[in-house]
Amino acid sequence: MKFAQLLSAAALGTAAVLALSSCSTSGEGAAAQSDRLQVVTTTTQLADFSAIVGGDNIELTSLMKPGSSAHHFDPTPGDLLAIGKADVLVINGVGLDEFIDNSIDASGFKGTIIDASTGVDLVAAAAISDEGKEGDEHAEEEEHDHSHGHGHGDEHDHGDLNPHLWTSPKQAEGMVKAIAVGLAKVDPSHSKDYTGRADDYNKKLSEMNDWIAAEFEKVPAEDRVLVTGHDSLRYYLHDYSIDYAGSLLPSFEDNAEPSAAEVDALVAAIKDRGVKAIFVESSLSPKLAQAVAKEAGVKVIDADTLFVDSLGPAGSGAETYISATLHNTNVILDAWGVKADPIPNNLENE
Repeated sequence: MKFAQLLSAAALGTAAVLALSSCSTSGEGAAAQSDRLQVVTTTTQLADFSAIVGGDNIELTSLMKPGSSAHHFDPTPGDLLAIGKADVLVINGVGLDEFIDNSIDASGFKGTIIDASTGVDLVAAAAISDEGKEGDEHAEEEEHDHSHGHGHGDEHDHGDLNPHLWTSPKQAEGMVKAIAVGLAKVDPSHSKDYTGRADDYNKKLSEMNDWIAAEFEKVPAEDRVLVTGHDSLRYYLHDYSIDYAGSLLPSFEDNAEPSAAEVDALVAAIKDRGVKAIFVESSLSPKLAQAVAKEAGVKVIDADTLFVDSLGPAGSGAETYISATLHNTNVILDAWGVKADPIPNNLENE
């Protein structure tokens, strides 16, 4: 297992973590050492949400950096040190960041875990995740144990629930609320601050959702068909009535490999459904997309990649959740020949 290899290769770093763990504090004792909560997040999206909700009341560390993906992330000894010192750990849940269980054990983390997926209706999400899976040969192969130890997860096994919950702005609102509720419980003296910031931000997410929905209404229904690198935008597509024709990788993970038969089936689907372009997420190489697109006679959108598994680096115009979602929307609309209306003023600098 990669994680075990990392630990054995970093014995000195692990020893330092274990030494540190004996003096790490719980969320309840956070105020005793600092006026600001030490918060660690797994993904870049959660880092953005937590920074907005936490404001000046937290000190934030994101384990993942722009361009990284939770599907094949290995924490470093430095990451384990950060986890060990944290008062709060914010995770995506539903199987995305499963590496965190081993990280908690190795770091000696004693704080509070906020599972952002608790803010999402997972029954409804499961129904959306299952859309179009009938007949998928690979669906039965995607079996993940999403039960969590340490008391931080949902008690139910979510099976192969697509974990890209944040791609739906509506579901992102729930994740933001869950973070606010969690921070308020750990730090009740600033609960109004957390709640107020979350409410203000969710108003912007709602405004963004309305804008995106209106823009996609300009696209004829028969043209709203998408092919991506992996099955990463299931909830986004559902929200805006976009059909999912398939993905290059036969999974919602970005480290799977397609068989020749699966590639042939995708090429046939692209031709049959009149797909105009293949979109490649920023975490994937465009090489497979280019080969499939050449065979199917369509173009590849890889110069302006979709930022899904990770937010973009500085200068990308996709450094935040809102800017990344707006970027993705504009890239798709442009490829479909639709000129989008100006972004609402309230969202331009978000």
